[in-house]
Amino acid sequence: MKPVFLLYFIPAAAALLSAGASRAALVKGVVKDAETDEELVGVTVALKDEPARGAVSGLNGSFAISTAASSGALVCRYLGYTPKEVAFGKPDAALTIRLEPVQRMMDEVVVYGSAVGNTEAGARNAERISAGVMNVVSAKAIELSPDVTAANVVQRVSGVTVERSSSGDGQYAILRGMDKRYSYTLVNGVKAPSPDNKHRFVPLDIFPSELLDRLEVTKSLTADMEGDAVGGVVNLVMKDAPAQRSLQINLSTGYNALFLARSFYSFDAGAAAKASPYEVYGEGYSAKARDFSSSLVRLGAGSAPPTLLGGFSYGDRLLGGRLGLMLAGSYQRTYRGSNSVYFGSSTATSDASNLPVLTDKNDRTYSEQHTRYGLHAKLDYRLAPQHKLMWYNAYMDFGEAQVRDNRKTDLSVGYNPSQGDYNLTYDTRFRLNRQRMVSSMLKGVHRFGAEAGGGNLAPLRIEWSAVYSKAFNETPDNTSMYTQSTVRSGMENLTSVVTLGGADRRWERNADEDMAGYLNLAYTFAAEAQGGMEAELSAGALYRDKQRTNFFNQYDFRPYDEGKPEGDRSNLIKGVDWSDYSEIKLMVFTPHGAVGNPLNYDASERITAGYGQAKVTVGKFRLTTGLRVEATNQGYNLKYAIAGVPNVGSQVYADYLPDVHLKYSPTASSNLRASYYKSINRPGFFEIVPYRILDEDFTEAGNPDLKHTVAHNVDVRYERFPRPSEQLMVGLFYKRIENPIEYGMLVQGQGIFYTPTNFGNATNFGLEVDVAKYFYRFGVKASYTFTQSQITTTKLLSYDNPDPAATDKILVKNVEQTRPLNGQARHAANLTLLYKGAQSGWDAQLALSYTSDRLYAVSRYLDNDIWQGGYLQLDAAAEKKLKAGISLFAKAANLLNAPMTLYLKKRNVANEEMLHAASLLPSYRGGTTVRRDRYGQSLQIGARYRF
Repeated sequence: MKPVFLLYFIPAAAALLSAGASRAALVKGVVKDAETDEELVGVTVALKDEPARGAVSGLNGSFAISTAASSGALVCRYLGYTPKEVAFGKPDAALTIRLEPVQRMMDEVVVYGSAVGNTEAGARNAERISAGVMNVVSAKAIELSPDVTAANVVQRVSGVTVERSSSGDGQYAILRGMDKRYSYTLVNGVKAPSPDNKHRFVPLDIFPSELLDRLEVTKSLTADMEGDAVGGVVNLVMKDAPAQRSLQINLSTGYNALFLARSFYSFDAGAAAKASPYEVYGEGYSAKARDFSSSLVRLGAGSAPPTLLGGFSYGDRLLGGRLGLMLAGSYQRTYRGSNSVYFGSSTATSDASNLPVLTDKNDRTYSEQHTRYGLHAKLDYRLAPQHKLMWYNAYMDFGEAQVRDNRKTDLSVGYNPSQGDYNLTYDTRFRLNRQRMVSSMLKGVHRFGAEAGGGNLAPLRIEWSAVYSKAFNETPDNTSMYTQSTVRSGMENLTSVVTLGGADRRWERNADEDMAGYLNLAYTFAAEAQGGMEAELSAGALYRDKQRTNFFNQYDFRPYDEGKPEGDRSNLIKGVDWSDYSEIKLMVFTPHGAVGNPLNYDASERITAGYGQAKVTVGKFRLTTGLRVEATNQGYNLKYAIAGVPNVGSQVYADYLPDVHLKYSPTASSNLRASYYKSINRPGFFEIVPYRILDEDFTEAGNPDLKHTVAHNVDVRYERFPRPSEQLMVGLFYKRIENPIEYGMLVQGQGIFYTPTNFGNATNFGLEVDVAKYFYRFGVKASYTFTQSQITTTKLLSYDNPDPAATDKILVKNVEQTRPLNGQARHAANLTLLYKGAQSGWDAQLALSYTSDRLYAVSRYLDNDIWQGGYLQLDAAAEKKLKAGISLFAKAANLLNAPMTLYLKKRNVANEEMLHAASLLPSYRGGTTVRRDRYGQSLQIGARYRF
């Protein structure tokens, strides 16, 4: 017999043994929701005549009770359901018990009707009946997981990997190997604004996971969805009003093991000036050293404080159930960081080898205090049986106070490790960043027309929404201090302030403001009137006005002490002239700042869209098809004139986006899907600005002629749901992408430009597998994704000048190279093992996530792209339920503390031999190491109260 069957029979065997007599009978069965057929977990089932003898239903809803009685009655009780008494008479016969839920009035979910996805069975049902290809993570799964942000939750979905921040936390979602630019984020079905100063993507780590009712990832678009997603759409559905009063409070603390071995560095974030002298005193003001706080750069070192996390939610239905209320809040203060080794590199252009040369080694430490707030409020009011209003408000706030301390060893000039000779430079960055998002939506759902018999809803449905949202990003007084040291054998090692660049202070902020209106109409034709065919016709419109503002200013400083002799005033020695950064005397080298930077710009975007859609169901077939039209007017306005650059520009275009989704359901628990949809990706706001930023080797440039991307997407997926909480899904996808936007090098005349460009066409295809299976106390979830993409872009290649008499012996030219899309990993997998001892009150899970090598950054030189090595993360969580609604829980993240490694696939053997002699770390998988980070394990313990 297979092991899985042994697991299934464990509870029955245990019950038989405990009876201790051959006459004992076994009463067994399964408990389900009478409305959804969901198997209920944790139902108390007891003998009516022997209340002490009973059981609790397991993960698959099953129970088993031994009794000597040949007949009798069972009493079933479960929170939120009406208690039920069930008779039994035939020994060993399996019972199916269906409990009636307490009457509840739930909102319609726009994407997939009235299904509720906050339970595992509800999430599976949402996937089963959706029009397109969708994956859902339920609130129950999120609560039991080790994940504290939405970014960490989304990595559990098949086809999704995450781009991590400097502290190792997930930040941006990469769907189906498509860069973060190719997807968008919704909050309660409405597009979220972006706090990024150049692009559209939204950092998911700004959202605390405990505010989510569920997380949806849609991978095939329908006409009623906005069309600018090639990879897919992430929808964060916030908590909703429950069927009856509920209260939940949690509080926890923890620590990051990284700081058991080293100090946590900090600074006085309150000393950061919110506005630069330019803003405070006006455009013509000449800034003085006294205008800048020196206490900001006073470096503190010590033990990291413990983390603190807390949250609450309160929900109720008032006025006889007509008014629903949900209030939820979250607070997280965590201390994260990393230990990093980073190798600077360049491509040799002094010969035709094109080999990478490691020019410097940087030993970096990151120390970060994260403060995350989240507030969520929702009201829904039923005006009449067929008319409802909803008002949703949210505020998200994420603050980061970061100290990055960097020790740079020059591996070229003056480097002689055998003699102990090398040059060092140090830079310490004190950065305070704050991202905020506010959103308010008023929505109405109305039904008209004669109601069908049997209590069915009226056929005409009208939905409207009015939305205001705004995202802010502020990085005030971002300060870096620069010092240097020359180490020579037999000489005193002195550290001094860098003469031509002792410090710089930068102010950056931007805001993204949206005002939008939505209108959707749908008419459902009754099946009886159409000879058994069910049909729904719908149409809708959208208008969004987006306004973005961006501000940038920077002041540069030089060391200068008027108290020292003339000629020596810029030579400030540590231990002589200063011992702490706050004691360094500086002069303002750029007293008027740098407001002429092209990052001072405004942007606007107006989207007008309309669609028509039809859903037709005939027998076991369902067809959903539609056409969406989106008109785009995207523009920019540079605030300060730049020579040779137009200050104002825009792009105006329209797209017709058809889609066809066919679903065949051979049984009630299985589907076979095939779909096609056309989608787009618009340029980033800053990408079409004709800016120029000079670099040492090239010029970074905007591209006002950049075209938007158009993609043709095909999906095929087989789905089977053996039980309401279980699934088996196998899918294939293919994407043909026209004019993909990638950054590349272009040689034009005498200049070399690094710029966003349309590089012909790209393809992307892959395989996705999802499995979820539950036994009595045990469960397993697994997913695997294979992705392969291809794009051809322009690179630079050094080659020997064929003219031996020429002065320039080495020339550079453009060549084409075929590679994967940026961010794409070929393999991604998740495995989660679950345990639920419903009777003992224990819940536990072990979650493993793996991402194979992926393209991390595209180089301007041939075969010099940077790759991220495969990354394996192991997390765990456990919870113990006590009495009176109290439970204790623990969560642990990054248990393996696996390093994140960046590397080049090419090697320069001669360069590496020299580095090996110095005990450095240049080689990795036959290539050259660029960076290696470790983040440390994180532990969290806490308590939760439910009423």
